[in-house]
Amino acid sequence: MNRRVLLAVVFLAAAGVAAAQIVSPSTDVLGAHLNYGRGCGACHAPHSGATGNGSAPSAGSGSGNVALWGEDVSSLYGKTIVTGGGAYVEVLPTSMSAATPDVAGMLTCLSCHDGNYAQTAMMKNKIYEALPSTYGTANSVPTLIGVNGNYLSEHPVGLSAAITCGSSSGWDCTQSNGVIHMTGARSSQFVSNYGFFVQPGSYNNTAVVVCTTCHEPHVMNVVTVARGSSSGLPAGTYATMFFLRAPYNPNDPNPQSNQTAQFCRQCHADKSNEMNGSTARTVF
Repeated sequence: MNRRVLLAVVFLAAAGVAAAQIVSPSTDVLGAHLNYGRGCGACHAPHSGATGNGSAPSAGSGSGNVALWGEDVSSLYGKTIVTGGGAYVEVLPTSMSAATPDVAGMLTCLSCHDGNYAQTAMMKNKIYEALPSTYGTANSVPTLIGVNGNYLSEHPVGLSAAITCGSSSGWDCTQSNGVIHMTGARSSQFVSNYGFFVQPGSYNNTAVVVCTTCHEPHVMNVVTVARGSSSGLPAGTYATMFFLRAPYNPNDPNPQSNQTAQFCRQCHADKSNEMNGSTARTVF
């Protein structure tokens, strides 16, 4: 085969792979956060916070002061939750005006997704998305955490759930003012192979895990990738699930797809190809 023809075939094949990664959803990107038709107003009350939303006539004085939040968080103030099998202790803020990342990054989320202290929200504890056939089918996947008072089985989260650089399980990255820079040889290679989409909170100049580190609550089923410093993937709109901030599609028909594992490896570097001597990139 003529070398130019062969190169053209290779180029077209690569373009086909890139095109297959890009999706155009026909459903509203808010997905489950359409909140049974109430839409944005279910979480963001334009007037008077939770009181104006009709859900908490005796909500705390700070109701609505952060992001016009319209759900009652007062039942969560000062509560202690222990995650990660007991290794991480989080004492929730006592006010929505506390200047810590667990206000907008945890309190707001837990006002609907907590199954222990905040059970009166409109959340119905059932998944809204169509799950892959590989998921268990015994029951609908729950969307509340801390059910029956047990948070131990939840992913580490809170001001003590620090993301570190240079440890035995961390990337060869650097931190400044709680911002992670993936500039090491292996971490930059991972960014080229997948990206770094997570958004840790910053507390005492340290990056910490909050709910919104992994989840973008306004876009459920797609994520837009702009090729650049944060990702080496081809630019486009990729499938995701569970409001995750990066390509994450367990519905991918390719049995060799590793994109869901790549999402976790953004923080769990010791489980990555780059840290274990493999040259495998992101497979869709």
